[in-house]
Amino acid sequence: MSARDVAGCSYAVRLHQKETLEMSDNDPRVFFAAERTLLAWVRTSLGLIGLGFVVARFGLFVKLIRPEMHHPTHGWSAVVGVALAALGGGITAAASWQHRRFCRTLAANELPPRYRTDLALWLGFAVTLAGAALAVVLAE
Repeated sequence: MSARDVAGCSYAVRLHQKETLEMSDNDPRVFFAAERTLLAWVRTSLGLIGLGFVVARFGLFVKLIRPEMHHPTHGWSAVVGVALAALGGGITAAASWQHRRFCRTLAANELPPRYRTDLALWLGFAVTLAGAALAVVLAE
């Protein structure tokens, strides 16, 4: 056997050991990946809700900056702002619902032991309610 064959064999053994260590009986990585995806959608939705607020209140901001100038009404900004806030809330609702459905398909060994698996879900539904409430307030 040459040194190259030994090095290749030892690399294959180390790779096999690494794969064996990574796939244990209790592997919650699937759940954590799903939770990260939900939180990414929540982050995106918060951005849309915040952008909706800024767009809806843009006319008020311009009036505060330059009160001496005549400012035409910006009726479209309120409509677009409400739509963005509602869209952000709707996206979070859909992502939370999908996360809930996915978590029900996981086996017990794919869930982390002694971990509150519902906190991210509650956060998603809270952002949904906040987006809906803001859309209602902006629509008035």
